[in-house]
Amino acid sequence: QLQLVESGGGLVQPGGSLRLSCAASRATLDSYAIGWFRQAPGKVLEEVSCISISGSSTHYANAVKGRFTISRDNAKNTVDLQMSSLKPEDTGSYFCAANRAQRNQAMCTPDYWGQGTQVTVSS
Repeated sequence: QLQLVESGGGLVQPGGSLRLSCAASRATLDSYAIGWFRQAPGKVLEEVSCISISGSSTHYANAVKGRFTISRDNAKNTVDLQMSSLKPEDTGSYFCAANRAQRNQAMCTPDYWGQGTQVTVSS
């Protein structure tokens, strides 16, 4: 059964950068679209980004567009989220999540979730 583990979270100052990684085990990611989601304390979960199996198609939330980049390396069985120009409102728990999808569709409707990694943007 697919398992996902996030890493790379931490404390960063506004304007800084952070790279999150999602590593899969027990199965390979080459059959799954992968999304990054985040949740601030007491707030609703929101989709941050989504990438197709092939990597050819991506989606970004308006709030992060131009600042975040999602990428994947199916050979390494990982998906990364490069976050730049971080703002305090980016603070929250970040989760990677997976679902089967058409190869070139960046459509994230997760069936599998990681446990999350905390990102705190504060001075």
